[in-house]
Amino acid sequence: MSQQQDILRDAMRRLNLTRDAFSERLGIRRRALDTWLLPADSGESRAMPEMVGKFVAEILQREAQATAGADDRPLGQRIAAEGRPHLLSVAQFDRDSLEALFQVADVMQPIARRQKVTRVLEGAVLGSLFFEASTRTRVSFGAAFCRLGGTVCDTTGFTFSSMAKGESIYDTSRVMSGYVDALVVRHPEQGSVAEFARATNIPVINAGDGPGEHPSQAVLDLYTIQREFSRMGKLVDGTHVAMVGDLKYGRTVHSLIRLLSLYRGLKFTLIAPPSLEMPAYLLDLVARNGHVIEQTQSLEEGLRGADVVYATRIQKERFAGEEIEGYTPEFQIRKALVDALCKPDTILMHPLPRDGRPDANDLSIDLNHDPRLAIFRQTDNGIPVRMALFAVLMGVEHQVARSMRDAGWRSPAHIGPDDADFDGLD
Repeated sequence: MSQQQDILRDAMRRLNLTRDAFSERLGIRRRALDTWLLPADSGESRAMPEMVGKFVAEILQREAQATAGADDRPLGQRIAAEGRPHLLSVAQFDRDSLEALFQVADVMQPIARRQKVTRVLEGAVLGSLFFEASTRTRVSFGAAFCRLGGTVCDTTGFTFSSMAKGESIYDTSRVMSGYVDALVVRHPEQGSVAEFARATNIPVINAGDGPGEHPSQAVLDLYTIQREFSRMGKLVDGTHVAMVGDLKYGRTVHSLIRLLSLYRGLKFTLIAPPSLEMPAYLLDLVARNGHVIEQTQSLEEGLRGADVVYATRIQKERFAGEEIEGYTPEFQIRKALVDALCKPDTILMHPLPRDGRPDANDLSIDLNHDPRLAIFRQTDNGIPVRMALFAVLMGVEHQVARSMRDAGWRSPAHIGPDDADFDGLD
């Protein structure tokens, strides 16, 4: 039944249709579609007729044929950075290439859910160079590469590196490229990962360059929003996104707002004290794309009516003697506040880590059992998205589907004991 739900939700996402519009396209009642989308253990859930499944497949095939002539180059070439297979910035994407990448990520879902395995990258080695501390991003990239059949050489910090002895970024990159088949790099200085990329022809992925960008995080964030919206029959076009916290140094929000600006008719409410406001160049970019921008210091004003609330922690490591003014515990997003101001289908997101202490100005842990909290679905989506990026940049995305076989071990139905029906592996 979960496969049936995935097919329908992904079809709505690819066709950019709400549930009402999708029902009309299929020539069925909205109520019938709702029963096909319910969790398998619901008493009102119904199996989709085989004929409808075939019709959905035909619609998607016709849609693909209609858009095939737009740019028929391989996706890796379409998103290349100066002709090379790197991912350095979200500026490399347009809306069509994003949707194409999401379709590859959909193919990866059974592997990410531990139901299938593949060996398309067997023999390939990933160099994971993290010059800044990281847990989630580093392990997520490594796990994604391993689930495609590759292996990982993992290093963290400056002390391990010959760069501590004065070696240039160019030399380090060129030497490492002789050892591995792809590089994932995190570095505290903005623009430094692009320097790594200029020294090599193997794929380089930017895992965060100081206050600059974090493109893979933004891609998985948008993928999460689309999957959450497809579950609810909503579209990204026309949505209201509230971004909260450190909008000055938070590279995740910098990348995400650029990707979201590729869609139509969005409203952004940016909630931060004056010392942590979004950089002006990003506000200009979003405004040029025709979106509405509101800025406020008040959570009560900013959260009201939002479809997506994206909270960030303060990037203390980015401050060089600056004072953090106005960022008080009143910025904590608590359940009582969410219940009072947000809708029942609002999505609560965070790139993590979050500060879980009682008085922290972050996303409160009293929301942990609220179904609107999507942070763990968000992190889970990092695996199929990063698998898709590796597959596309290394040119094996079309080999994955036919290479899959059943996993030889048994996985839990849900990753966490408190996961909801639409969380985890189900």
